[in-house]
Amino acid sequence: MAEEIYYVLKEKAVPEVLLRVEKAKLLLESGKCQSASEAAERAGISRSSFYKYKDEIFRYHENQRGRSVTMVVKLIDEPGRLSKILTNLADSGANILSIHQAIPVNGVAAITLSMDLPKEMEVSEVTDRIEKITGVSYAKILAEEQV
Repeated sequence: MAEEIYYVLKEKAVPEVLLRVEKAKLLLESGKCQSASEAAERAGISRSSFYKYKDEIFRYHENQRGRSVTMVVKLIDEPGRLSKILTNLADSGANILSIHQAIPVNGVAAITLSMDLPKEMEVSEVTDRIEKITGVSYAKILAEEQV
């Protein structure tokens, strides 16, 4: 099988039918349409065009995240502590992918967070930001993966 070749095009260079297929896909993903037929109709294309091209066009995200990071945080088990951490991370541009909180022991909760970080953010900046939050006793990066 031949290797696939990909291109990045400006929107004005993409044929209208492909733009409409992409619109139909977004309508389905967002839940605004319940079926491919409905999405195709709302996007102004035939159902056969939708199925022909649906796996061939994807929106390019220039702001794609730079890397995924998993970290562990230990904090005092008090209402609002985790919320402060999540708000701090969101303010820095991090996108939380998963959160796991163990049952607190002796008033201390262990949290494992997986997140996408912006390309320009240093991993050490994440731990520094979290450690400065009142009630956090420990923050350490467990894994980092370039995306």
